Amino acid sequence: MSSVEWTCSTSSSRMLGIDGEPSKAESPGSADNKLDSRILLTAGAIAAAGVAAFPSGAFAVTSPDSIAGGAISVASTAASLFDSLTETGFYQAFSLVFLSEIGDKTFFIAGLLAMKTSRVVSYLGSMGALAVMTILSVLIGQIFHAVPAGIAQGIPLDDVAAVLAFAFFGLKTLKEAIEMDSDGSTMDEEFAEAEETVEGSNTVKQSTAWAQIVSTFVLVFAAEFGDRSFLSTIALSAAQNPLSVAGGAVAAHGLATGIAVSGGSYVA
Repeated sequence: MSSVEWTCSTSSSRMLGIDGEPSKAESPGSADNKLDSRILLTAGAIAAAGVAAFPSGAFAVTSPDSIAGGAISVASTAASLFDSLTETGFYQAFSLVFLSEIGDKTFFIAGLLAMKTSRVVSYLGSMGALAVMTILSVLIGQIFHAVPAGIAQGIPLDDVAAVLAFAFFGLKTLKEAIEMDSDGSTMDEEFAEAEETVEGSNTVKQSTAWAQIVSTFVLVFAAEFGDRSFLSTIALSAAQNPLSVAGGAVAAHGLATGIAVSGGSYVA
């Protein structure tokens, strides 16, 4: 007979008399004691059934040291993955180009054209120009990378080009910060230049959507040539994988232009 059956039969026998008849009334204290005994017997039977059903290893408790060691291992793995990500050309190009484009002249041009034409026209024309400019800058960087060491007399022209591009990038930023008026900011100047460029163009006056897209393409391409993101893409392409750099730069341009176009259409 199993422990559960024995418990049930014992409980039944106590509730009934020996002859199967209900037992006589008992005192309140005796009834409470018997009720406590039944509860304990029932709990013991349930525990015994649980132990029989599950192996002892299922109730093993993980020690605090093993938990801490697992957390440290996960944190170190995440840190190593983040470090490897930051070393890729995609991440470097995306972060650098995105920060360069927010508040840039082409950023405001895309937003203003979205206000005056439509979001689709402004986005397609702007992204077409920025994508072509990105490919051009990557090719320029690869030209420096492909120069044979014999012709350059052992001088790594790709590294030199990267250093010069980033140096020009930094000097141009410092120059703009020094020349900035006390009452305004560089972003205000960029917006004023973009507004002047849009007002002087024929993009809004075009009768068809394709003509507006082409006009936007030309406008943004001319504004982007020689810009900070253009120079930074050249530098990164000379030192990193060109496909990774191109992908990161195009993704950054797409996100920044999308923000500009969405903001411009919302204001309109």
